[in-house]
Amino acid sequence: MVTTSTKKNSWIICIALVIFVNLFFCSSFAHSQADTTYLHFLKPRTQKNTFKSSLHLVMPPIKPSVISTSRVIVARPDDRLLNNVQVYPNPVTDQINLKYEISRNSLVSIKILDVLGNEVITIFSQRVEAGEKTYTYLLNNKLPRGFYFIRIIAGTESVIKRISVL
Repeated sequence: MVTTSTKKNSWIICIALVIFVNLFFCSSFAHSQADTTYLHFLKPRTQKNTFKSSLHLVMPPIKPSVISTSRVIVARPDDRLLNNVQVYPNPVTDQINLKYEISRNSLVSIKILDVLGNEVITIFSQRVEAGEKTYTYLLNNKLPRGFYFIRIIAGTESVIKRISVL
C-alpha cells in the first residue's frame, strides 16, 4: 500500500514538473491580462529576444563515435619544415652553394638527380638542427655538362631545384 501511493505521488510530481517547465519556457502561451501574479513569467517574448533566450537542447548522437587516442597533427600552410631554399650560382662551373632554413630538427638529405630522375650523387645525408644552413659542394669535374636537379629532403618535405652544369 505504501509503495503504491509513493509511486503514484512520484508520477504526479513528475507530470506536474513537466507541465510547469513546458509552461515556463513556452513563448506563445496565451494568458489572461487580469492575473498579474504570473504575468512576469508568462509574458510573451518579443521577436528580437526569442533566439537569445530560447532553450536549446542538443541530443546525443544515436551511435556513439569511436574515441581515438592517436595524436593528430594538423599542418598549417605557414608551418613548413623546409623554407627558403636557394641554389647558386646557376649555371654551375666548379661549386654548388646551397642555402636553406629548417624550422625544427630533422633528417636532411641532398641529392643530385639527372634529367630522368636517376640519383647521380648523394651530397649530404645527416640529422640537422633547426635554423638557417648553408652548404658548399665542390664539383671537381664529377658531373659532365648538362641539366641536373638538386633534391633537398627534410623529413617528409622535399624541394627540387634545377641547375645547369657548364
